[in-house]
Amino acid sequence: MKIDEIQIRVRYGETDQMGVVYHGNYALYLEMGRIEWLRKLGISYKKMEENGVMLPVISLNINYKKSASYDDVINVKTQLKNKPTAKIEFEYEITNDKGEILTTADTTLVFIDIKTNRPVRAPQYFLDLITD
Repeated sequence: MKIDEIQIRVRYGETDQMGVVYHGNYALYLEMGRIEWLRKLGISYKKMEENGVMLPVISLNINYKKSASYDDVINVKTQLKNKPTAKIEFEYEITNDKGEILTTADTTLVFIDIKTNRPVRAPQYFLDLITD
């Protein structure tokens, strides 16, 4: 399935008193990876919402292996797990500049019709873009 990678430099404000990335910030890194994954396929999350579909996260699992610290450059690899239906699942791997695995994670999101607040199947244009 489609894979994308982004690099992020850890900012001071993302660290805790011990100088390591606060655990809650990893969810933001995953979101950044997911949004860029969509953007590079030609899918704008903003346009999806304007067209009446949103993608809330319904499941988030994170496994912490090693810490990242202020000014580290981390690599977030985002991979689609399988073909979307009414839900879409991603796997992630966050590594440091030495290639060491810091974190692994997975998320599940659901395609929701904004007007009805009910699940819907993935839009056809979305499916067309991921199968090219």
